[in-house]
Amino acid sequence: MPASLPRILGPETLDHLAPEDPAARRSRRDLRRVNRVMSARAILARGLGRVAHEDRRAPLRILEIGCGDALLMLDVARRGAAAFNGAQLTLLDRQPLVGAETIAAYAEAGWRAETLVTDVLVWADEAATAARWDVVVANLFLHHFEGSALARLLGGCERRADALVACEPRRSRFALVASHLVAFLGANAVTREDAVLSVRAGFVGRELSGAWPGAASAWELDEYDDGLFTHCFCASRKGAER
Repeated sequence: MPASLPRILGPETLDHLAPEDPAARRSRRDLRRVNRVMSARAILARGLGRVAHEDRRAPLRILEIGCGDALLMLDVARRGAAAFNGAQLTLLDRQPLVGAETIAAYAEAGWRAETLVTDVLVWADEAATAARWDVVVANLFLHHFEGSALARLLGGCERRADALVACEPRRSRFALVASHLVAFLGANAVTREDAVLSVRAGFVGRELSGAWPGAASAWELDEYDDGLFTHCFCASRKGAER
């Protein structure tokens, strides 16, 4: 990555708006449109496929951190591979954005979903003996953290799960140019500003692998680009059944 495009973390407006703020509601709709353009569902499903075994018998226990309205994972539930059938999903966000109708839609898709309203760093600091999951999923979420906060978050994932699948903005010149064009998708001012900030805070190369706290001998780390704008990170504990 050229030195002229360093990683810069800035506060995104949507994170600081009340859930019922009209601008926030509009921006969440914008993000669903952006996810479709980025093929986020397919990219996330492919990442899950890297860590979930097709022949597993027990339902996959999944935790999505920073889940927002949880509609992206609902798309995965509705169109996912056989390895995801009957998954038990926990949806974590600090804002209560997941409605009863969304939980019911997961049930119709054959998944059992529940919400967990808390700050993700509070969750990350809990002991390894607390609730555990097979896979932690993060979509466009890890780029909100750096330094000690990112280390705490990844440490929580390492202690309390056997795998992590993260799909993040790719920090590239091409993606930065594209981030300025979301207005053509009908995005509001919040989304237009946050899209640029997201790319500048994104990841490239082996940055997330370098930040992973688990011992290299115990984990398989896979970091790669998928699609035009997405950088993915998959960590899986060696020998774990998922």
